[in-house]
Amino acid sequence: MTDEAKPISPLKNLLAGGFGGVCLVFVGHPLDTVKVRLQTQPPSLPGQPPMYSGTFDCFRKTLVREGITGLYRGMAAPIIGVTPMFAVCFFGFGLGKKLQQKHPEDVLSYPQLFAAGMLSGVFTTGIMTPGERIKCLLQIQASSGETKYTGALDCAKKLYQEAGIRGIYKGTVLTLMRDVPASGMYFMTYEWLKNILTPEGKSVSELSVPRILVAGGIAGIFNWAVAIPPDVLKSRFQTGELCCLWPGPR
Repeated sequence: MTDEAKPISPLKNLLAGGFGGVCLVFVGHPLDTVKVRLQTQPPSLPGQPPMYSGTFDCFRKTLVREGITGLYRGMAAPIIGVTPMFAVCFFGFGLGKKLQQKHPEDVLSYPQLFAAGMLSGVFTTGIMTPGERIKCLLQIQASSGETKYTGALDCAKKLYQEAGIRGIYKGTVLTLMRDVPASGMYFMTYEWLKNILTPEGKSVSELSVPRILVAGGIAGIFNWAVAIPPDVLKSRFQTGELCCLWPGPR
């Protein structure tokens, strides 16, 4: 007779998710800075080369001009928001699954998992939008040659003074357009890959850590394949590079 797995407390889940999120931001933020700078660089003049010719060129120029700290500009905002964001994300996914189950033991189809993941994207937008707005402005500040904000709190304060709460939440619609389908794709792909990677005769709960990492990594690739187009629009709109998309802050 096997022992039943003990449920993990919500507090432990929150702490583990928060710590994992902080590690994720710390490792991924330099690449995110490069991404945002490439997305928002102004078009080059006729006969002039672009500011950055590609990912490695942007990475190199940022290191030369600003040092390693240049790659970590704007990291405070996502660090502050990552723990509640992860908590809300998994709450939304769990709620999305529960709303589609007549009984707790019901197994959901992949389209149903996609729908549950989409709901998690709706839930996280309230946290993601202001964090992304502040992060993007701080990330491109050095390359623009103007130091308008001294940090995340100063940026939030000045945005509020200039346009109120709408200034902080500029880009909400585009964040929804990015995160809702991308979150659905992530959770559906993650669950699908876990099932594929589970050896015959074994349970998904017995999946080894390396296989879980593979499933999460590939699901992340699918997530960004869906997210990148609206993310480009979002980054440009939130930094003022796409001000003509809508007549006012959204």
